Amino acid sequence: MEKKRRIRVAIDGPGGAGKSSVAREVAKRRGLIYVDTGAMYRAVGLFVARRGIASDDAEAIIECLPEIDIAFIPDGDRGVMTLCGEDVGGQIRTPEASLYASAVSQIPEVREALLDMQRKFASGGGVVMDGRDIGTVIIPDAELKLFITASPEVRAKRRFLELEEKGTPQPYEEVLADIIKRDKNDSERAIAPLRPAEDSIVFVNDEYDLEQTICYVLGLIDATDHIYGRKS
Repeated sequence: MEKKRRIRVAIDGPGGAGKSSVAREVAKRRGLIYVDTGAMYRAVGLFVARRGIASDDAEAIIECLPEIDIAFIPDGDRGVMTLCGEDVGGQIRTPEASLYASAVSQIPEVREALLDMQRKFASGGGVVMDGRDIGTVIIPDAELKLFITASPEVRAKRRFLELEEKGTPQPYEEVLADIIKRDKNDSERAIAPLRPAEDSIVFVNDEYDLEQTICYVLGLIDATDHIYGRKS
């Protein structure tokens, strides 16, 4: 009996577009493994910040790379990201960690250190990965590639409400400024700038809530899996 090759889904897009929430939920509903590649850069950023290294001190960041131990531990339909053996999931989502992640991701040596790990996670199929360059660099031959985006104002409002719900409110103007700064850094970086892959499906979800976006992506996964499923 032929075994169907499990789909690889690459979801890219700017910060605050909801791609991580979408990726996590569609993976859960379709029995795939969710790999949060952005968390790897956030983990590097957290390590650097804890060392008191400036986010623009590339030389110092490169020097400490051998000390950074990031592991991905599969756990059902999700995974736990650890930094030097510590589960830092709750500490890598702060505004400071976001800015550090954007800064370290522009350093070629950091990207190279994480590239092989990310590709290894995807090699067996059955994964949903989200980030900034999944469809353009990490798995450019993925069976399904999407680019989920929204206007900076809509993304800032979503982030603003999320922070309020978590009990860590931040002024909307600051949230918007952070979003715009990250967009600029991500789109103008020399290495793998943020952009849709040529064959990505671009989905602007300004007028869609999370569940509507999830249902849209699930439909694409089901259609793609049916068309491109093949032998392992």
